[in-house]
Amino acid sequence: MMTAVRVLLWHRAPAEGLAPLLTAYHEVSARLAGLPGLVRNELLVSPHDPDSVVIASEWADLTAYRAWEDDPAHRDISAPLRPFRDPERSPAWQVLEVVAEH
Repeated sequence: MMTAVRVLLWHRAPAEGLAPLLTAYHEVSARLAGLPGLVRNELLVSPHDPDSVVIASEWADLTAYRAWEDDPAHRDISAPLRPFRDPERSPAWQVLEVVAEH
């Protein structure tokens, strides 16, 4: 049985606010449109810390995510978001398999 995967990437909004990060997010999301196995992605902002931003992506399964992760184009496509990664998190991402849901 294939298990869905969620990938969380932690970012920090820059001093000038969320707008530059949102621009980068929309640019990268447009490049990802139609990528095999990518179900969706979303940008989440903490109401308690508006500079704390998480980009969550949903993947059909770990095989699809690993294919994207290993794709030589991965680094170039996601490059616009890299400057916003949260420097206090190492690594700034986490891959999670869905084991239960309602």
